Amino acid sequence: MRRLKLRYARAWSFVTARFARGEDWGLHLTIGFLVSALALWIFLGITKDVLHNDPITQLDSTLLDWMQAHHGPAADQIFRALSALGSPLVMITVAVGVAVFLVISKQRLMLEGWLLAVGGGLLLNNVVKNAIHRPRPHAAAGLYQSWSFPSGHAMVSLIAYGMLTYVLILLGPRNRRAHLAIVGCATLLVLAIGVSRLYLGAHYFSDVVGGYAAGMLWLSACISGLEVTRRWRAT
Repeated sequence: MRRLKLRYARAWSFVTARFARGEDWGLHLTIGFLVSALALWIFLGITKDVLHNDPITQLDSTLLDWMQAHHGPAADQIFRALSALGSPLVMITVAVGVAVFLVISKQRLMLEGWLLAVGGGLLLNNVVKNAIHRPRPHAAAGLYQSWSFPSGHAMVSLIAYGMLTYVLILLGPRNRRAHLAIVGCATLLVLAIGVSRLYLGAHYFSDVVGGYAAGMLWLSACISGLEVTRRWRAT
């Protein structure tokens, strides 16, 4: 460690400053930047593969065919219910419900961040869909008016339930176990929604992963901005 400190003095000072007591602004910005950069890298890579019909599109077809061959009445009902939890109707209901709660709780900054995250996520998803113009899988042809990439269910559910998790952790009980339970439940729910879109044949695998990457990019940017603004106003 001493050798690393001497050899990379500037980098060492930067990293240690991120974790210094009283310097958590820099830590939040650094983590937010790293998460956003990783999500952007994944999203751009998948987008390039989709546009150029790279090998991931073969995986898309193989996985879609496998899912379609393993349908069953009970599984159909379960995955339709899971998919509904990421539908526009449910997302709008959640958005309005949380907004009303934040208004009643007089959490103006959180309300602004919530509306920006969910509203901006919906807008961003529509912009990217219209820019890529990827047709839906054959099983979903004619059932949806929007394009396939990225999955709106995957992207918006990650943003909405991710922001809801952030709100609950900040305004809920100060209990680490409760926080872990909230994060775990939200993660499983978002993953289940993505799998449901594959099972129902509404999206390709790359649509769902691309949606998650774009959603994480936007969610990370919104939470980082909120954290810095919240701590700046508290000083």
